[in-house]
Amino acid sequence: MVKPDGVQRGLIGEIISRFEAKGLKLAAAKLEHLPEERVVEQYREHLEKPFFPGLKAYIMGGPCFLMVWEGKEVVAVVRMMIGATNPAEAAPGSIRGDFGLDIGRNVVHASDSPTSAMREIAIHFEPAGLIDYSKIDESVLYE
Repeated sequence: MVKPDGVQRGLIGEIISRFEAKGLKLAAAKLEHLPEERVVEQYREHLEKPFFPGLKAYIMGGPCFLMVWEGKEVVAVVRMMIGATNPAEAAPGSIRGDFGLDIGRNVVHASDSPTSAMREIAIHFEPAGLIDYSKIDESVLYE
């Protein structure tokens, strides 16, 4: 997900380009203002934490660009590409290292495990919204 700060700064194209250049395949995407019930479900593990009200207001304060990516070890690859949660600790060359300004405005969200990815995709996308297609012969990309 490109969070509202990333959308407002015009970073959607840059982020998509990085994932595509890595060889990942975009399976779904949409730009929308997230409704409260989906924000609560997305971040349910943080509901009782003191920062949650601010996080909810921020995520609902502007449009988000939601994406589903596919590829070999996609969750690990995307997590490496986005960098540490705190942009001050994120490696240069990572999305957060290059574009993040603050831990609370760190441009992107990505699932932390395949299980989380499946849960989060189901929150935001209907199964029919995931497009299955062949981009290239994947044997060119992976052993």
